[in-house]
Amino acid sequence: MSFFRDAIDTLQAYIPGQQPAPGTKIIKLNTNENPYSPSPAALAALKAFKGEELRRYPNPLGQEFREAAAEVLAIDPNWILPGNGSDDLLTMLVRAVAGPKRPVVYPKPTYVLYRTLAAIQEAPVVEVPFDDNFLLPSQALIEARGALTFVANPNSPSGTTASRDQLTALAQSLDGLLVIDEAYAAFADEDALDLVKHMDNVVILRTLSKSHALAGLRLGFAVARPSIIEGLIRVKDSYNLDSVATCVGAAAIRDVAYTQSVIERITASRALLAEALENLGCRVLPSQANFLLVRPPRGDARRVYHHLTASGILVRYFDEPPLDEMLRISVGSDQEQMALLRTLRPILQSENSTS
Repeated sequence: MSFFRDAIDTLQAYIPGQQPAPGTKIIKLNTNENPYSPSPAALAALKAFKGEELRRYPNPLGQEFREAAAEVLAIDPNWILPGNGSDDLLTMLVRAVAGPKRPVVYPKPTYVLYRTLAAIQEAPVVEVPFDDNFLLPSQALIEARGALTFVANPNSPSGTTASRDQLTALAQSLDGLLVIDEAYAAFADEDALDLVKHMDNVVILRTLSKSHALAGLRLGFAVARPSIIEGLIRVKDSYNLDSVATCVGAAAIRDVAYTQSVIERITASRALLAEALENLGCRVLPSQANFLLVRPPRGDARRVYHHLTASGILVRYFDEPPLDEMLRISVGSDQEQMALLRTLRPILQSENSTS
């Protein structure tokens, strides 16, 4: 006997990338974490945080962070809503907009959590395939007539992007909400933030996990018209953002110079890693994120993944076509990338095809 709805009993739960136990000696390039330290300003804010604040409930809207983000983005705080990571904002959006007769639409392959959240709401899902070059299938997305359309930009796991002009045209042609998930936009040549000022059906999502090295803190935010923000506030959990995250996140987002310096290091390392992998015979998709999607020369991604794992290097393998011949590799520190390439070379040269 089950106490759950049928939709929950049959649900395929989202499975995050492997997280080794603290202290495990391993090179972790599987979940797109920032290889560098958080901002010194963020660490100072954490150290100065008063224990007395833990006794009290936090501000329900994370107002300190709202105001800091608004200051950096030059936008009114009422256009911003923070959450417990951008996944929390995704949950609010699906909860508020999707339902049994209100479809969720997105290109595929992309962030698998979209599918999971739609299934929880028992919303129809329309997955529109990318082509081999991961070009945005705009017309098919429009024809799917979603109440909620997700576009991760840059896309995960490919790292490829749609242009601002493409996203503008897509938003203009949709009747429902367009959510542009910009988890990796800090590493890209452009973003779509300005669209919220011109389009009333656009929501931008950001996270501090990647660009600000705060994945362990859990802090993201939505940017949209106040009417949309007000709707999300109605469905969010009561105290979904803790006082520590609000305080540290505010300090981190204000430290623009430090964040930009780290982003420049990561994008430079990304280019070097892509070149080195191509020299090993791999196909590397052009990425504007902090990771690369890589096809080994023989397409034997599963075998390579297992050999790397056995050697103490974690990368991401997706056991689902068309990704099953590819590996997603996070950009690491110089030392991590050197170790990866040193380990990978003999694996690729090996004739052993066992998985």
